[in-house]
Amino acid sequence: MIGLETISVLMAKHGLAVLAPIAVLEGPIVTVIAAWLASQNMFSVWSVAIIVILADLVGDLGLYALGRWGLNRMPKKWRDKLGLSRARLVSAARHFQNKGIKTLVFGKLTHSAGAPVLVAAGVARMNVWVFLLTNLIATIPKSLAFVALGYWLGSHIGKIDSWLSKGSLILLVVIILGGTIWFFRRKRSHT
Repeated sequence: MIGLETISVLMAKHGLAVLAPIAVLEGPIVTVIAAWLASQNMFSVWSVAIIVILADLVGDLGLYALGRWGLNRMPKKWRDKLGLSRARLVSAARHFQNKGIKTLVFGKLTHSAGAPVLVAAGVARMNVWVFLLTNLIATIPKSLAFVALGYWLGSHIGKIDSWLSKGSLILLVVIILGGTIWFFRRKRSHT
């Protein structure tokens, strides 16, 4: 992870040219910093919003590509260790055919589940156009919320970073706990 001060200095010195590549890697906190710099009249807030939305989609597409084309390059032994059997891949494909849009929106809005969901969409070979459109629709309000947060409260970047980290961790724990409970209830009902 790049330090918050380093990100701020890079954007202040080099402008929006560095925003997109950093936003692909770092996500929400970069959006908050860029929006705060926009509030200081260093950038146009609308330019920041458009760049972070596009950067988010590029990152999403990269994770999708990793799932779709990276899996074939992975040794079978590793796929087996990850539990990516043929049956499980077929099941994932069916899930994304039936509930792919809901799953993507959940992954995008929870942030904690984002990367695994995006990779899983690629593994399941979800239609790339449906994938991109769904992510665009989910990304716009999420990105605009972080732009607004940065624009109005960006001077408190350290606290915001802490909130984002803690919130993501709590959400991840809730997701894992919920998934574990669901798994054991499902297993119990089938026995």
